[in-house]
Amino acid sequence: MLEVLYEDNHIIAVNKKISDIVQADKTGDIPLAEEVKAYIKKKYNKPGEVFLGVPHRVDRPVSGVVIFTRTSKALTRLNKMFQEHEKEITKIYWAIVGNLPSEDHALLTHYLVRDQEKNKSYAYNQPKSGAKEAKLEYKLLGSSQRYYLLEVKLYTGRHHQIRCQLAKIGCPIKGDLKYGFSRSNEGGGISLHARSISFKHPVTQEMLTITANPPIKDPLWKVFYEGMH
Repeated sequence: MLEVLYEDNHIIAVNKKISDIVQADKTGDIPLAEEVKAYIKKKYNKPGEVFLGVPHRVDRPVSGVVIFTRTSKALTRLNKMFQEHEKEITKIYWAIVGNLPSEDHALLTHYLVRDQEKNKSYAYNQPKSGAKEAKLEYKLLGSSQRYYLLEVKLYTGRHHQIRCQLAKIGCPIKGDLKYGFSRSNEGGGISLHARSISFKHPVTQEMLTITANPPIKDPLWKVFYEGMH
């Protein structure tokens, strides 16, 4: 079932499940974009092909807010915003890690090099050739017996940025084998959730904040989420 978080004539936002892919890829699995198109077609009884733009993506093993556009005007403007005006968009993530970071609150700056073949990024403390600057801020929100919940605010949008930067400081995300966590999660996802996104509506210009609850079918997410409320 599709969990729609926000919807108007120009944009629609949904809470992505861990296994969903946002756009079609080589797996051949049905992408989230197609599910959203089917939902719009049915709800509004639309004949013919439904337009749906994909201005931003969330990695397959990650849950949370994904925005799609229902008009080409909204797509063009949001594409531009995501590419050129990242400062005008606030992205907040929640991450569950197995190690307590050395500081409860910190701004991390690294230089990321992406390896296309391995589909992995590598973080360096100093600038180097081909690297892109990556910035995020994290703070400790809670802890259980064995795990810690971090809130992450992104200042740049790099490939696997949160996964890579947290692993660099010795805090790989729970279930993230690619970045050094010891074992996988049931269902193959990782404990990273796109909690909220705030931005100016591409057409009406009003400020929007869209928030998605974490997958509380997972007992650990449930513990942390209920601890916050």
